[in-house]
Amino acid sequence: MKHLSLLKFMVIGALSCGIISCQQKKPGTVTEEGFPREKTLYLAGFQWGDPNTFNPLSDWPAFPVGGKYNLMYEPLVVFNSITGKIEGLLADSPERTDSTISVKMNPMARWSDGKPLTSADVKFTFEIGKRFKGAPTAYVWDFISDITVDTVVDSSASGEMKLEKIVFFINKKERNNPLVVMDILQNIRIVPRHSIEALLAEAGGELAELQKLKFDKDPVVSGPYNLLRYSNEKIVLKRRDDYWGCMALYNNRLPQPVYIIHPIYKSNDHFSIALQQGNLDISATFIPRIWLKAKEGVATWYKKEPFFIPATIPMLQINTTRYPLSDRNVRRAMAYAINYKDIRELAVSGYSPPILSGLILPFGVEADYCNAEDIQKYGVSYDPEKARAIMKEAGYTSVFDADGKLNHVKNAKGEKVPTMSVKSPAGWSDWESMVQIAVKGMRAAGIDVREGFVDASLYWSCMPVGDFDLLMQKPVPEVTPSKPWSRFDAVMSSRNWKPEGEKMNENQGRYNNPSSKDYNPEVDNLLKRIPTLTDNEEKIKAYRQLNIIFMQDMPALPLAYLPEQFYEFSTRNWINFPTEENSYAPPQCLCYGAGTKALWEIKSVAAE
Repeated sequence: MKHLSLLKFMVIGALSCGIISCQQKKPGTVTEEGFPREKTLYLAGFQWGDPNTFNPLSDWPAFPVGGKYNLMYEPLVVFNSITGKIEGLLADSPERTDSTISVKMNPMARWSDGKPLTSADVKFTFEIGKRFKGAPTAYVWDFISDITVDTVVDSSASGEMKLEKIVFFINKKERNNPLVVMDILQNIRIVPRHSIEALLAEAGGELAELQKLKFDKDPVVSGPYNLLRYSNEKIVLKRRDDYWGCMALYNNRLPQPVYIIHPIYKSNDHFSIALQQGNLDISATFIPRIWLKAKEGVATWYKKEPFFIPATIPMLQINTTRYPLSDRNVRRAMAYAINYKDIRELAVSGYSPPILSGLILPFGVEADYCNAEDIQKYGVSYDPEKARAIMKEAGYTSVFDADGKLNHVKNAKGEKVPTMSVKSPAGWSDWESMVQIAVKGMRAAGIDVREGFVDASLYWSCMPVGDFDLLMQKPVPEVTPSKPWSRFDAVMSSRNWKPEGEKMNENQGRYNNPSSKDYNPEVDNLLKRIPTLTDNEEKIKAYRQLNIIFMQDMPALPLAYLPEQFYEFSTRNWINFPTEENSYAPPQCLCYGAGTKALWEIKSVAAE
């Protein structure tokens, strides 16, 4: 699919959301929404549909409550993907032993109602998952067996202070996975016990009833911003001038933006136009040919290719329980039929280095685990003739019309094979292009696959229950200490295998059914063993084995290497964003993970 020209972008924008009619405001002016431009940061890319709830205990809360956002609810620690270090927030950096991981609480942490944020809030947040299977923290109890609190004395030049030390015990009987425990400390946002417990009592002790509350009226939060108002067009946050971290972490300084507004657009095109016009300050969406926008004040982490730091693998997740995708031959033929060069050059504007087979990034901290000989022997590359040969050898016959277009496919019994569909969110232009190129290649090779673009809300709901043939997704895109193990686990683990229709948090393609005669126990054995290994040579050997199995079975089709999140910013209204040359924070949107610290460092152009 060819990228839209700037003219076409402008036409689209003029016809939708009124983007072009909202001309860029000069510094010092007030927008028609009533927010001073020099005090308002517009960011986007995290909310695609109408905000449904801001309840931190619901499954899919709206921005900025779900995910790794730190603006309203905060985690204990954050991971800096540039330094590779875990940084303190509500607590200090973790200490690890063979059986525990512990943190010391920051004694200055406070809730927005002035009450202290303590270990009691932390235990309550985690133990909600023990009390209720439907809680978002329920999964953590596969990885931790207990949480205890000790009091320790911290000595400094100013005297001695008693601190709360929270000890997380690794669940060695069940998962024995310290890698995930380290991730958990960054993933779980702490909620206020005194507020939630009262609401839970009013709900009759039923979490399902509590989850119906929207938490959209002055919620009790710990972060630097709180919800001001929202609609189906935008979410507005306002700075908390009494945020505890201003004094504890930022030398008594306030975040620079008084307001943060997340406009809700329907496609990447709208984000691109708004960013170029200065109506959007920072975006986490795909913008093609980003180098052409430099003259309009748009910039990224790098000034030249690849412009972004590759950190994740977008792929087609395959529902291996559905015929003919249950046939490994069909999956491998699909992999040979995809033109990866076209995806890299046309779909993602060259932002991806050339992709190699497997689930391991061949650069950065994962490079040690990537073996070129294995890839040469077991991997796949674009070879449509090989794809056709595999299908023919497996007994499939492709039937083409007189005009050369694929009509249908028959199996060895002469039966018509069902047409397969790729589900992907409508409006995500980079994903749409990747899917279109992949489908084009597969159909040309005689594999009956169609595009299936759907609304984002339908996309997210179909994922855990396996309601798809193929699903475009980026498993565990966050950069965390558990990579690349967590990527393999997300695609291949059958520990919690469930049939289609029931929810799975990993391996949503249902690969390697433990009840099947084809079950390969070595996959789960390796996934269980790797997190416990401390010897690097042993880890290299185990990752090689796991990657070979992936390349042989192809439970998913990796398409490219892309960043953890796209990170583009406009310098028309705000400057001093983190970059390769000014790397005081990682390339993350200023609401996310360790990237949030940039809110204290950016500067309004009007104030300069």
